[in-house]
Amino acid sequence: MNHFLLATLVFAPPLLIAVILHEIAHGYVAWKLGDPTAKSRGRITLNPLKHIDPFMTVILPGLLILSGSPFIFGGAKPVPIDPRYFKNPRKGMVLVAIAGPAVNIVIAAAIVIILQIFEKSNILNHLPAFLQIFYLLLLLPWLVYGFVINLGLALFNLIPVPPLDGGRIAVGLLPTPLAIRLAKLERYGLLIVFGLLYFGFVNTLLSPIITFAQHFLPQ
Repeated sequence: MNHFLLATLVFAPPLLIAVILHEIAHGYVAWKLGDPTAKSRGRITLNPLKHIDPFMTVILPGLLILSGSPFIFGGAKPVPIDPRYFKNPRKGMVLVAIAGPAVNIVIAAAIVIILQIFEKSNILNHLPAFLQIFYLLLLLPWLVYGFVINLGLALFNLIPVPPLDGGRIAVGLLPTPLAIRLAKLERYGLLIVFGLLYFGFVNTLLSPIITFAQHFLPQ
């Protein structure tokens, strides 16, 4: 139980931030393109209660932590999007789909910059002792796992399988006959996603990211 609580303390904050900002990005871009659905339902907000999905946000990450999984995966409740509001529905859906992974990539890049600043400067040595302890025990793990989670979430969501963002991007960019065929896969999308998880595809995807991130952890 102590291990579970510690793992939750380390993983939960960066995971929540990653998935919430991912969904906010979808809703915000849709709103700017003319779709008020997410905005009217209060989904363009940092309030986590508006985004929590019982299974994807709580149960799935919890099971992965309990099982000692080398990766933690989860998601927020998808924001509602109505492409009928867009002037060009296919182009609009592509832009909305790209927004989520793009935000996660930006966050991951910002985290790398912050980690590099701490690693290559003497900032930490000039901080009070309690802040040094806070950085080493909590902030550093949050940053490192935040990098892994954000980049992993972005790459995983870019897999061209509906209902993942990559699938929606592909549907919007492919010629119509191929787009229709791919869109029909959405009914099986979640089964395909869990198959990718079960057969270790996510492990393969995240291994280089985890190896890079471990460089920043105290040895």
